[in-house]
Amino acid sequence: MPQAIRNVNRCVSQPNKIKILDDVSGIIRPSRMTLLLGLPGCGKTTFLQTLAGKHDPSLKVSGEISYNGYKLSEFVPHKTLTYISQYDLHCSDLTVRETIDFSARCQGIGNRADILKELSRREKLLGIIPEPDIDTYMKAISVEGLKRTLQTDYILKILGLDNCADTIVGDAMNRGISGGEKKRLTTGEMMVGPIKSLFMDEISTGLDSSTTFQIVTCLQQLAHITGATILISLLQPTPETFELFDDIILMAEGKILYQGPRSEVQEFFEYCGFRCPQRKGLADFLQEVLSEKDQAQYWFHRDRPYSYVSTDKFISAFKEFHGQRLHEEIYTPFNKTENHKNALSFNIHSLGKWELFKACLSREWLLTKRHSRLYVLKSSQLIFAALVAVSIFIRTQMKIDEFHVSKFMACLFFGLLRLLTIGIPELALTNSRLGIFYKQRDFYFYPSWAYSIPSAILKIPFSFLNTFLWTTLTYFGVGYSPEPESRRFLTAASMPSWIKWGFWISPVSYTEIGISVNEFLSPRWQMVKKLSSSNETLGHQTLLKRGLNFGEHFYWISVAALMGMWFLVNTAFTLALTYSKPQGTRTSQAIVSHKRFSYLKRKEDLSNSMQENQLPGVHVASKVTSMVLPFVPITLSFENVHYFVDTPKKFRKKVLNKKLHLLQDISGAFRPGVLTALMGASGAGKTTLMDVLSGRKTGGYSEGDIRVGGYPKVQETYARVSGYCEQADVHCPQITVKESVIFSAWLRLPGEIPRQKRLEFVLEVLQMIELDEIQNALVGVPSVSGISAEQRKRLTIAVELVSNPSIIFMDEPTSGLDARAAAVVMRVVKNIVNTRRTIVCTIHQPSIDIFEAFDEIILMKRGGQIIYSGELGQNSCKLIEYFEGIPGVPKIKDNYNPATWMLEVTKPSSEAELGVDFAHIYKESHLYQRNKELVQESRVPAQGSKELHFSTRFSQNRWEQFKACLWKQHLSYWRNPTYNLGRMILAMVSSVLYGALLWNKGQKVDNDQDFFNIMGSTYVFIVCIGASNLFSVLPIITSQRTIEYRERFVGMYSSKVHSLAQVIIEIPYVFLEATLFLIISYPTVNLYGSAFKVSWYLYNIFCTLLTYKYMGMAIVSLSPTYQVASIFGSYWIMIVNLFSGFLVPQPVLPKWWVWFYWMVPTSWALRGLLTSQYGDINQEIIAFGERKTISTFLENHYGFKHKDLPLTAILLCAYPIFFASIFTYFMAKLNFQRR
Repeated sequence: MPQAIRNVNRCVSQPNKIKILDDVSGIIRPSRMTLLLGLPGCGKTTFLQTLAGKHDPSLKVSGEISYNGYKLSEFVPHKTLTYISQYDLHCSDLTVRETIDFSARCQGIGNRADILKELSRREKLLGIIPEPDIDTYMKAISVEGLKRTLQTDYILKILGLDNCADTIVGDAMNRGISGGEKKRLTTGEMMVGPIKSLFMDEISTGLDSSTTFQIVTCLQQLAHITGATILISLLQPTPETFELFDDIILMAEGKILYQGPRSEVQEFFEYCGFRCPQRKGLADFLQEVLSEKDQAQYWFHRDRPYSYVSTDKFISAFKEFHGQRLHEEIYTPFNKTENHKNALSFNIHSLGKWELFKACLSREWLLTKRHSRLYVLKSSQLIFAALVAVSIFIRTQMKIDEFHVSKFMACLFFGLLRLLTIGIPELALTNSRLGIFYKQRDFYFYPSWAYSIPSAILKIPFSFLNTFLWTTLTYFGVGYSPEPESRRFLTAASMPSWIKWGFWISPVSYTEIGISVNEFLSPRWQMVKKLSSSNETLGHQTLLKRGLNFGEHFYWISVAALMGMWFLVNTAFTLALTYSKPQGTRTSQAIVSHKRFSYLKRKEDLSNSMQENQLPGVHVASKVTSMVLPFVPITLSFENVHYFVDTPKKFRKKVLNKKLHLLQDISGAFRPGVLTALMGASGAGKTTLMDVLSGRKTGGYSEGDIRVGGYPKVQETYARVSGYCEQADVHCPQITVKESVIFSAWLRLPGEIPRQKRLEFVLEVLQMIELDEIQNALVGVPSVSGISAEQRKRLTIAVELVSNPSIIFMDEPTSGLDARAAAVVMRVVKNIVNTRRTIVCTIHQPSIDIFEAFDEIILMKRGGQIIYSGELGQNSCKLIEYFEGIPGVPKIKDNYNPATWMLEVTKPSSEAELGVDFAHIYKESHLYQRNKELVQESRVPAQGSKELHFSTRFSQNRWEQFKACLWKQHLSYWRNPTYNLGRMILAMVSSVLYGALLWNKGQKVDNDQDFFNIMGSTYVFIVCIGASNLFSVLPIITSQRTIEYRERFVGMYSSKVHSLAQVIIEIPYVFLEATLFLIISYPTVNLYGSAFKVSWYLYNIFCTLLTYKYMGMAIVSLSPTYQVASIFGSYWIMIVNLFSGFLVPQPVLPKWWVWFYWMVPTSWALRGLLTSQYGDINQEIIAFGERKTISTFLENHYGFKHKDLPLTAILLCAYPIFFASIFTYFMAKLNFQRR
């Protein structure tokens, strides 16, 4: 599909004016596969997004993009072409097959049926008889709306995902598929559809070279056979993968400096004076030759002096080379009459509305079943709450008289609140799926209504179930009116006339009216007359007193209003989903102008750069840096290591063994000064082996002997001297790159190292990993904001290197990096190895240079068995000699990547073809015997050595740990306005509403109803703002917990110290929140103005908000997920509601529940607020027809005594301490991460 891209200019809108793409022009042709190469930050991702019509709308774009002569505005680009992101965003609860099946179903399952009909018609016309197999396949993938398709099986097979098809995707907390498999899933999710124009961004990250080659080969066939247009950005393509491409686009500084046939690119650079050396991948050369640091080594005109060739000079040279021909082709208009009607899509969605609705409904039902435990937990809590309510409002205690009216009203109100708060956990579930929704919405998988309506529909049965359970358990247990027409619901509130409109737009109001009218206009309340001159019945008097004196017809009005509001809320939800944007943008990452970038680059010492780059490859050990700090070289040996996990329940019928054997008889040794590679196909057990050796596994069963320096491994000691670069880059989003590294150095370097030297060490590591240019950029959230994926990977490495470890495990350290950045990382790693540290890396698709930088390799096959363990040798000669010595193994081709050849000849299909077991051959080889001897030698401690021991568990004392953690928490909170500014705004809004409801009524108390209004508003405020504080902290602590698990494992700090810092950092923010409430609400309500009462008010609000905040943190520490924490949170809100002393005062509580009243913090909060204000007021009021002082009324009706204020003060302070202690203890004791 010809595409003319004319002068695409893209720049950030005011005020920065930074150009991301600058005068980019070119053509991408059909039936040809194009490779996009360039250094990080050159604009590759932006270029791909712009071509796909997915650029950020806040950025300014000029120029023209056309497909077959049609502009992007003249057809539906999202259904004609697709952009496959470098970020993997999937629903963690679905399996791999379910994810691709849903995508296929929404995209019409391959080719549409109408296309197949047209093809059949033309075949008949021309007398063509199709091949039976092809005809059957075409028909199988053309049926729309199927739940499971042959196309899905085909995609799973070619992407190598068939072995994990029934495994859930998983996330940071729940074990699922590997990072490489997630990357392939991202690709498969888009490839399964009918779109034949693909823009693919870094699809090989986390994949081994053999798998990458297989996928790109399939894409090549797709392009050549079907005429598809494919543009792929790859970071480290191996030579054989590079050879599969037809064309190359090379970018630098937002400009295209070469676009043309792959076969001519080497000629172009030789024309410019640069030549690719032997045993150097051409793709690696193309990226490094653009770098000012690396360019000089490729200059081959020895008779002419070298000078740096800039991007603009390359562009000028290309115009003289073949650029003029390309320029002419771009400005030759495409003849639209040559465009096939089906080449471009003019329909927004691939399926009809009913099919889309069914697809979304079936997925929603599947996810509902996956979360069945959550719904069971919610219903169980509701049943428990109903039983508690019955035990308090039991019918034997409830009489039909004026005194017990309030108890009936309290029970109705409590039931309403419980049924309302039971839906709060749905917020967590909905929020967790929004990212996936935005992605699929923007790809036009389905409209927003197809997502929102199934969700709303499937909530209805659960709402009915919960309502039925509550009504069944409480209606007759409490003793509501038994008439058949009274099976309904509850209460109302008194408001000033100028804000009455708020009452009429609230669904709670209509619910109160409906259930109150339903109960108190029933016959039994009409037969009892109140003892007064009025002829009104007790039921009417009750409704009149509470402002709910509406006619019986209002019950049906309330029902209609609630149904209308349900419809309006769901409509608003759908509209919000339709027009809202995903949270965060990629534009927030650290970007500097090219001029500034070039200026900073030229500031570096050119002589050092030249010294580093005089010789090619990473074998060049640039000068050993000054970052060498004292350490003890350590050998890690392991013998007969096995690892098992329990067989999943759904596979136990198919598998005889109750345990899966993931690692089988693994033995070896990692030695100081030796750089070891751990390689194998995806699923071979590389990461599993590293996790077992480093003690990171939280589940399963491991066996074997692991020794450190000849002594049995002690995990606490081992954590002090080791580093682990995880495959998943988990960092605090709100701190900068430099601060992340400083935090690691602060807590992991020995305490005796001076602060200044520690800072110099940090800066040195940042410069070495080339993060110094972005050291002040916020890390951000992956795929949402902050630094890019490859910068995040380098930050992970820097955080571990700065700890000065003796042993370093690196899980795919070059994954996600371009060839040059990978070479930089490996150069750093090689330098560190030369200081006699022990380093082990898993690696997937190394270039020849990177692969041969390793000294030894352990090669594993699927099933967790070693098939090679030994030296690589010069130019990998020993590895090649070993495998070529096995009968039937093909010889390696000249200049072929040994790593790729090794993976190809040892893959399962090759093993089956040869009829051999490489693991068995290895155990019969001399290498196995040599490794056994090496392990035995390593088991014996060196003469004169001592077992590694530290006098303390951590590098820093508790005070330093606390300072570091508090410093990090301070930065994290200060840079999180969504959380902190949000709660301040809520405090102000709540205080304004509180003041409006009780405007100038604080000292105007004439009867019991006036006091009830004050107490009721205070109660609602405490519960609402307290609940808001509780629920707002849940996602914050949940996200921080994932980071804490990583930092705690490597021995940065004691979990209790970190938890204490989290507790302390909340205090100033909560105090400010309480102060805002005091400043606004106290004068508007006109409460008593003595310093004692003001101080008590502030103290009470502060302690109450802090209690709720720490209560939420404690709930997270006891919950495995955010969703479960939300359920427990809603349950706790129910408990504090019921036993607060407002719905049921303490004197009238059943004696079997009084003890619980004294335990609930909200009861003491209400007691403290009201007693401090009114406990010493002797003004007389009319309460229940009698004259009493306010203080006497408080004591008689609620049990509030002014003399109890000292005890109240102590308990208000004790509750935050108690919940903070719970949080601190269980954060240290419980670990919900599954590895």
